[in-house]
Amino acid sequence: MEKVAIDELDNWMGPADVKRPIGSALGTEHMGIRLYELEPGESTAFGYHSHADQEEIFYVLEGTLSFETEDGAVEIGAGEVIRFEPGELQQSRNAGDDRVTVLGLGAPADGGELTLLRECEACGERTDQEIESVDSGDALVTVCVECGSETGRFS
Repeated sequence: MEKVAIDELDNWMGPADVKRPIGSALGTEHMGIRLYELEPGESTAFGYHSHADQEEIFYVLEGTLSFETEDGAVEIGAGEVIRFEPGELQQSRNAGDDRVTVLGLGAPADGGELTLLRECEACGERTDQEIESVDSGDALVTVCVECGSETGRFS
C-alpha cells in the first residue's frame, strides 16, 4: 500500500499552473495519474495530441474543461468524465474565467509514440512538434519539426 498527500507532491513543469504526479508518487506501474489545476486559458497538454498506445480519462473535480476533438468541441463540468482512445486526437483548455481542477488518468503509463500538433507562425499552419528542455532544465519548449521554430515555452 502507498499513500500520499497530493498537496505535498512536486509540481511538474508544463502548460498547467499545477501538475502533480500522483501515479509516480504512488509507484503505479501500469497507469499515469496526475492532478491538474488550470488557470483560464491553460491546458493539461502541450498541444493537440494523441498517444499511440494510451487511453486517457479526465475527471473534472471543479469548473468546466473544454476539449478540442476530431468530432468538434466538447465541454465537461464538475462530476463529469471523458475518455479518449489510443490514437484519438484531443486537447483540453480552461476556456472559462475560473480555475479548473481535473484528475487525469492514462493507461498504460507509457503512452507510446506521441503525436503533438501546434500552430507554427513560420509555417503558417499546425505542424508536428517536439518537446525540448532548455535553460538548464528551467523551461520546456515546443519546437516545430518542419522549420525548427519555437512554438511554445513553459516554465
